[in-house]
Amino acid sequence: MGTDHTSKIVGTVWGLLILNTLGSAGAKTIVPLPRSLIQMITMGALAVAFTLALAVNLRLRIRASAFVFLLTLLLVPSVISSADPESGFGALFRCARLALFVGTLWLLSRWWDGGLTFVRHHIRMYFVVLASVAAGAVVSPGAAMPELYGGRLVGALWPLTPPQIGQYAAVVIGLAVLLLLGRRTDRVSAAVVIVPALVLLALTHTRTATLGLLIGLVLAIGSLFLTSAAARRFFAWAVLCAAVAAVGFGSALRAWFLRGQSEENFTSLTGRAKVWDALLAAPRTTSEHLFGAGLGDKSFGGLPIDNSWLAVYHEQGMTGVALVAAVIVVLGGVALLRPPSLPRACAIFLISYCAIASYTEAGLGDASPYLLHLAVAASLLTVPAAIYPSTPEVHERPVPRWARRAEVT
Repeated sequence: MGTDHTSKIVGTVWGLLILNTLGSAGAKTIVPLPRSLIQMITMGALAVAFTLALAVNLRLRIRASAFVFLLTLLLVPSVISSADPESGFGALFRCARLALFVGTLWLLSRWWDGGLTFVRHHIRMYFVVLASVAAGAVVSPGAAMPELYGGRLVGALWPLTPPQIGQYAAVVIGLAVLLLLGRRTDRVSAAVVIVPALVLLALTHTRTATLGLLIGLVLAIGSLFLTSAAARRFFAWAVLCAAVAAVGFGSALRAWFLRGQSEENFTSLTGRAKVWDALLAAPRTTSEHLFGAGLGDKSFGGLPIDNSWLAVYHEQGMTGVALVAAVIVVLGGVALLRPPSLPRACAIFLISYCAIASYTEAGLGDASPYLLHLAVAASLLTVPAAIYPSTPEVHERPVPRWARRAEVT
């Protein structure tokens, strides 16, 4: 199988993983899509992704990866808690999905070499998702910005919520900016990606994605500050533009940030704090405290948890929280130990974005876009395998009989 053909299959597998993590809950679409149909498509995408990954890696060659190893360990508390009959069949189904997801990452780890290949796959696939959101907004603006979501942009062709769209847009913008600074893409190509994504991000009014983008870029560009003149120029211009925007558009930015909410609603994080308090106050057995209540839909009492750490605590217990924390700490520690480079900067952006978003978004303990972001970071931090010249075999020449006799005498 040719290298180009294999690369296309790997890119297809990555796109199918992204399709699997798009979810099945969201706004009403222009053409109503039954949830069962959406789940069939997303789960089918995961099954096809695993099959294709196995087809191009039949010898099961994998790279050592602490990230995927920790995700594999995360399956242990997930299975223990989900095996409880009270968790229901859905919990075991989600465990099987997570196992297939992690297995596909193991198969893809063969191609993790510290390069930017998966960054480009990531940008392309999520840009396609954003293009579908933009197309839905053009076809039916009313369905794309319904009153149910306060006029915020949603997916009108595929059910996507404003936080999802904001997340995809922020990640695409951040990675595209870093590729431009590292001169791995031209300005026109970067503008084609960044400008529409910025517009979509603004229409979603997603504060978490915006803060994650800004803080992640500051940290990523800061890691290049001493070695890249382009990074220093971009940082200087960004500070200048931010100062001008704060002075000239301060009231408009504040209104965008508050989204018309009251101070009480804003300080309670749009009601999230009430769900968090109720979750922490709920009685738990020792088993539930250690291993959780089983994989679910990241909700408590019928309301979304919207916090990765509390969702993991609820579903996979303190064992799951420790493993997820180890994922962030290990990836962050490895990124800090690497010398300054563009792949390192992209990894720092993705890790910091996921860490920031984990406070108001769930997903670090299950198959989700956040795990895919961290998988890209892991691929960027992987040290390329050393290529050693093959050592020619040394064939021993037979010793003549007279020589052996001489040695004996």
